[in-house]
Amino acid sequence: MRFSIITPSFRSSAWLKLCIASVADQGVALEHIVQDSLSDDGTLDWLMSDQRVTACAEKDAGMYDAVNRGLKKSGGNILAYLNCDEQYLPGTLKAVADYFDRHPEVDVLFADCLVVDAKGECLCYRKVQIPFKYHTLVSHLQTFTCSMFFRRKVIDDHGLFFNPRWRDVGDADWVVRLLEAKIPMGILRQFTSSFTDTGANMNMSANAKREEQMMVNSAPAWARKMEFAFVWPKTI
Repeated sequence: MRFSIITPSFRSSAWLKLCIASVADQGVALEHIVQDSLSDDGTLDWLMSDQRVTACAEKDAGMYDAVNRGLKKSGGNILAYLNCDEQYLPGTLKAVADYFDRHPEVDVLFADCLVVDAKGECLCYRKVQIPFKYHTLVSHLQTFTCSMFFRRKVIDDHGLFFNPRWRDVGDADWVVRLLEAKIPMGILRQFTSSFTDTGANMNMSANAKREEQMMVNSAPAWARKMEFAFVWPKTI
């Protein structure tokens, strides 16, 4: 198997069905591990018998704990996590595999992403850049994790799992630690995934705003003073 895709799941039955279909249609060797935190919305009525996935139903300590549990169960050499409200576009994993084959020096790959509404209509897009540590601290992550892929060595050789103490910004914390460890990164200039703006995404919660402020506060004073300079390129 080439790819292991991890999906943390909790009370997102309808979105999860779309997510699973988008992975199953990729046409490459993969395993899709769905780590469900004992959903009570009907998810488990169908998930455990879905032959397209490896379903694990167990209580977790939050999304990043669920992702870590899935990563530890995985066997692929290219890894990713895809939330329930996200989908891969056709041909994504083939393009990602080709990129890694052409660039053996790259361990983490970022790609472009579409943002769609609950009806699947395109709202906007994000063309990714290699993250910068202080930009990430003061203005959060400008990449989407649904368009992020990494080699197994990131967790096996470097031990870079997600920190489960974060409930909402663990992806940004993880990228900062990648940058600090000088993990080689690359860009695939292709739209690979869609992120659904459901109106109830976790990044809009009060806790997410609190954790984002905690990350801002952890940045050096000079970086906080230059927040506008970091944020401005992200808005154009």
